[in-house]
Amino acid sequence: MHILIWIILATLTMSLLAWVGLVLFYLSEELLNKVISPLIAFSAGTLLAGAMFHLIPESYIKIGITEVVPLWVMAGFSLFLLMELILNWHHCHHTHENQKSAVSYLILIADGLHNFLGGLAIAGSFLISIEVGIITWLAAAAHEIPQEFGDFGILVHGGWEKRKALTFNYLSAFTVVIGGILAYFLSDTIDTVFLLPFAAGNFIYIAAADLIPEFSHTHEVQRSIRASLANFIAIMSGVTLIVIIRLLLA
Repeated sequence: MHILIWIILATLTMSLLAWVGLVLFYLSEELLNKVISPLIAFSAGTLLAGAMFHLIPESYIKIGITEVVPLWVMAGFSLFLLMELILNWHHCHHTHENQKSAVSYLILIADGLHNFLGGLAIAGSFLISIEVGIITWLAAAAHEIPQEFGDFGILVHGGWEKRKALTFNYLSAFTVVIGGILAYFLSDTIDTVFLLPFAAGNFIYIAAADLIPEFSHTHEVQRSIRASLANFIAIMSGVTLIVIIRLLLA
């Protein structure tokens, strides 16, 4: 039962990160533009390190040296790719007049599914051990902050009032708790160890396909060597943090 408490606390804390959009009420746009790119780069580093140095090695320890591990990694990667392709297809097939509104709702749906899968992954990690769960949670939490900034910005850009955007963004984030609790109770009937490599595939896709292009695009706009180096240092800082935590909890 204590594992269930850890899962609930971890996923509930994760869902509360959706309220980070409150910062946008007080931060100037200039200051936000300065910090968001390194923050995205840092989260990309934590996700890549979480997958490469934590989830995949743990998968081989728990499952064994077998092709099953890379298959589940690819499954996690492919599912998030499919979600994004479907989202982009809907984006392109709406008229200009209702496109902003439609994309706003699709963002909430996609984010809700994303967080539900995240809850499964976090719970699966805690079911292996508390240490594995904590590292997985830290990597995922670092990614949530810039993502929630982005989701909130999309909703407001789509015409949502700020308080309504925050509320619905939190509701889509709360699915992480549902996913976590469901994984815990399913663990009595199915082997949830596959969630480790599945989560690794999720992490790799989010970092490589979503986050890195974001700050790479920012670099192209700024055309600044200083900005590029800052983003690289931020990535390495994220990687270093996960490696240090991994060593401390080993």
